[in-house]
Amino acid sequence: MSETQPTGDEDALEIEVPADPLAGHPASAYLWGHVAGSGDVATDQIEVVTNDESSAQVLAAIAGGNLEHETTSRDYAHDTSITRTEDEYTLSIGGGEGDSDSTLLGRNGALGLPVDGRGHYRFGAFSSHDRELLRGLLEGCGTICFKSSSGTVGISFVHEDRELLELVRELIDDCPVDAPYGDLGETSSGGYWFGVDDEAAPAFGTWLYENCGETGLFAPSRRRKLEASLEQAESYDD
Repeated sequence: MSETQPTGDEDALEIEVPADPLAGHPASAYLWGHVAGSGDVATDQIEVVTNDESSAQVLAAIAGGNLEHETTSRDYAHDTSITRTEDEYTLSIGGGEGDSDSTLLGRNGALGLPVDGRGHYRFGAFSSHDRELLRGLLEGCGTICFKSSSGTVGISFVHEDRELLELVRELIDDCPVDAPYGDLGETSSGGYWFGVDDEAAPAFGTWLYENCGETGLFAPSRRRKLEASLEQAESYDD
């Protein structure tokens, strides 16, 4: 099954949509990376938030649901003295919207989803699609930036769930690119974060978005941010 969705580029792309959004598939891995990174799973509803419209439309094509847009202001995760305003797209799945009233993505209750009774994620079904899973996680709870002080690219993950970040670190350990990272630290907002080493960030980011244009499973604004940061770093070296 496939659906045509805009990707933020000039042309629309056929998104391959799995028959089961919980089965092992690149699109389902990307979806659940986003859900874990910036979403919430309840008994009868899933909500996932992104600031990239094209990515939000892709997630809706994969799982259905209702998509809403608003402009929000929030504190920067690393420094709550800094506030940023951005577009926010919220995809609501279930709750009587896009699914039957008695099931959520075809399952009876949240325990049928890749989440255990304590709210921790189980990603074993997506083990063959770690790149898409990591890309969804990065777009859900990660940052990409150019560090002007050192002329390097920074990639980090930020979340209030320490165990989720430990799982992200395990996924990075298993990826084919050598990407060492720092220790988990606390943010000023009470969450946790860690960063990929600056020397490894370009290779890791390049691998993460390699060939993603062929599937449409990516946020165009995030890929542009990575490309711009890499170009800045190269110019700095020159």
